[in-house]
Amino acid sequence: MHDEIDVDVCPGYPVSWQAAALNAVMRGTLKPISGLLLRADVGVVAASRIVALAGRAPLPVPAHVSIVQEPVGTCSGEWVRAGRTLDESAGWTLDESRAVLYFHGGGYFLCSPATHRPITWRLSAAAGCPVLAVDYRQGLVHTLAESLEDATAAYACLLERGYDPAGILFAGDSAGGHLTLATLLALRDRGLPLPSAAVCLSPWTDLTDAPRRANRLLNPMIPAGRVGWLARRWTARLDPRDPLVSPVFGDYTGLPPLMIVTGSTEVLRDEGRRVAERARAGGVPVTYEEWRRMPHVFAILADVVPEARQVFRHIARFLTAVRDLPARDLPDPGFPDPGFPDPGLPDPGLARPGSAAA
Repeated sequence: MHDEIDVDVCPGYPVSWQAAALNAVMRGTLKPISGLLLRADVGVVAASRIVALAGRAPLPVPAHVSIVQEPVGTCSGEWVRAGRTLDESAGWTLDESRAVLYFHGGGYFLCSPATHRPITWRLSAAAGCPVLAVDYRQGLVHTLAESLEDATAAYACLLERGYDPAGILFAGDSAGGHLTLATLLALRDRGLPLPSAAVCLSPWTDLTDAPRRANRLLNPMIPAGRVGWLARRWTARLDPRDPLVSPVFGDYTGLPPLMIVTGSTEVLRDEGRRVAERARAGGVPVTYEEWRRMPHVFAILADVVPEARQVFRHIARFLTAVRDLPARDLPDPGFPDPGFPDPGLPDPGLARPGSAAA
């Protein structure tokens, strides 16, 4: 069973016309627009406000999906529950004893749980349990440390409500994938109980100033140089090689099984690959999937792109395999369970700008 989840997968589905068309549209619109906006704080603010306005009229979800807003830890969030399986068969019941903790993407300055409902409701159907999407604090006003504080506090909140760590799954996309990995590393370093597994969609894992040469031309979305600009913006006065800042440099020993999904032509592809390699080096089983010619976080396009719908079936298979994995095959974090501390405690290793450790 361990071998079933420790695999590299390149799905052989033919690239749909919908995906090809969207790639062309994004290359001609989103890529040049983001290239213009992501050069100064004023552009980041403008982009954030535009997306926030769009988020007030989020994409509709099916009638069987319920959404409930709720405070969680140090921020707010929304519970998303699907009333049907991925096969659209009704009459099933979500397992309320388990939960997915979801961290949305958006470069740490865009988006919200509302913008990512095309992912979260399908993830609920794939996992067979509710999804708690966290509206964590983001820049320009807030720091990476505050985002991480919100993530750990949300997890603490689930534990305080009686959820077993073995029944909790982490998931996130892009910057939310970064937050997923950083939260796992922070929890492990504190010797705290870890969730059962994590799913990262196109994770952003390297916030150093290293040049991004892979897919500079093929990538249909954000130009590689603008990704580097954002990384410098969020890591000012921090050590960008700190694993809580750039999880690609982390020691993954003791972490739960990971699933990492990337597109073959996206600019962050190699960052996902490198995390898979480091995690395996630490004894963590990793399902790494690289989908042909799929854009960044293509799962959010599931309403229109067939491959984006299919990836949730792959996620469902991974989660089923994790649940069936014998306990002896799971990594041992090597720490006692001291219980969860006050979620307001500072996060070790991730200094705030201006602190002595920064």
